[in-house]
Amino acid sequence: MNLSKLSEILQAEPKFRFKQVYQALYLDLIDDWQQASVLPLALRERLNIECPLTIQAELQKDASDKRSEKAMIYFTDKVAVETVLIRQRDRRYTVCLSSQAGCPLGCAFCATGASGFTRNLSAEEIVEQFFFWARRLRHNQDVEKIDNVVFMGMGEPFLNYDEFIKAVKILHDPERFNLGSRRMSVSTAGITEGIKKLSSEKLQINLAISLHAPVDSLREQLMPIGKKYPIAKVLKTVDEYIAKTGRRVMFEYIMMKNTNDDDDDARALANLMRKPLYLVNLIPYNTTGRFQASSPARINTFQEKLESMGVAVTQRRSQGQGIGAACGQLAGKKK
Repeated sequence: MNLSKLSEILQAEPKFRFKQVYQALYLDLIDDWQQASVLPLALRERLNIECPLTIQAELQKDASDKRSEKAMIYFTDKVAVETVLIRQRDRRYTVCLSSQAGCPLGCAFCATGASGFTRNLSAEEIVEQFFFWARRLRHNQDVEKIDNVVFMGMGEPFLNYDEFIKAVKILHDPERFNLGSRRMSVSTAGITEGIKKLSSEKLQINLAISLHAPVDSLREQLMPIGKKYPIAKVLKTVDEYIAKTGRRVMFEYIMMKNTNDDDDDARALANLMRKPLYLVNLIPYNTTGRFQASSPARINTFQEKLESMGVAVTQRRSQGQGIGAACGQLAGKKK
């Protein structure tokens, strides 16, 4: 898929062509310009040559998990990323988008980092993942739209901030996908410069912080980026973000057996998280090789400990494990 020349081609056309093209692309979700019968034949033929709509993708499903699908999207340079569709119980649909091919952070619990870093994605490549799922839902399952987007796939969005935020604005654009900014969430490992930039955007996108440890010594072992962005620095920036935006911030905490899940960890975490607009999200660890998952009973006890100390906390229901599509499992390599 390549829309880079679209504006240039339409410059020579009557102004109403823009509306017709946007209708075909973003509402009708065509995958071949010949389907846009309202356009002149010569224009359709040119667009098919210079602005092809085909998305090269491989779909992976798990018969045991009917609520999740994973797709590998291939770009023109053969670089590939993974993206996930999650069906919620209330028939809502969430799409998880990647912002980088691979990831440079090398978090110990994440398969993406283990696969190395290839390059940043352009805004168009980020949006192409959304196009893929939107078309699939519309054409194959007669679903009108995607309800939510999370930038929690491969990569660190704030290390590709300009293209990430450009993609957000494309998705939010009323003339394109018209997705409300409150229906979008971004997760960062604590890149404070990105948090500050997001606080200045006129978009109410939800912010999540990958914390995963209550003290710097452990966090640096799990997330080497913690050496540059210690917990105190991240929390100070988050507090400034909250003061400026008035928006709640989620702190993601992957539960790993005998690593970060004992009562001392809970107490240390509670001392950090007892603030009005903080929300802790406990995430069962999904196997990527090195660690073991905390038991459900241990997670429940951990949650109860946090709640008893005045912390707002929830648990994330893990989905997509059977196809390697759960949190931390996206690798971007063909199996």
